[in-house]
Amino acid sequence: MANFNLNINGKAVSVDVEPSTPLLWVLRDHLNLVGTKYGCGIAQCGACTVHLDGTATRSCMLTVSMVGKSEITTIEGLSENGDHPVQKAWLEVDVPQCGYCQAGQIMTASALLQKNPNPTDEEIEMAMNGNICRCGTYLRIKRAVKLASESNA
Repeated sequence: MANFNLNINGKAVSVDVEPSTPLLWVLRDHLNLVGTKYGCGIAQCGACTVHLDGTATRSCMLTVSMVGKSEITTIEGLSENGDHPVQKAWLEVDVPQCGYCQAGQIMTASALLQKNPNPTDEEIEMAMNGNICRCGTYLRIKRAVKLASESNA
């Protein structure tokens, strides 16, 4: 076991875990931040997406020892009141069905809009590619990302 000092959602936290522990399990099992979901365990589905220094990152394959001093943002830290433009657009467009993938989808979309506030449809599709939605709400996801980009303008 080793002690790791992390910056999560703007707060300093300390965890005592094995260095090879995936960040996903540190968040869920040690810090009770359960909005980040386990999907595939091989960084292919996007359910575990968090921001690492503002970049959408799959937390299931990122070990806690690789995080260093990076700033981690989870879905819980995206906005205090659930009023981030992407979250609001998600509700307006009625994106979720089962909801399981939604935290990862929202984290990927918000990272895209942070870097590119006015993406084209193709840029949205490219950024969201690899975030699997078992319910197939891809058209609504794209519509919500577009709506969020327009509300930022």
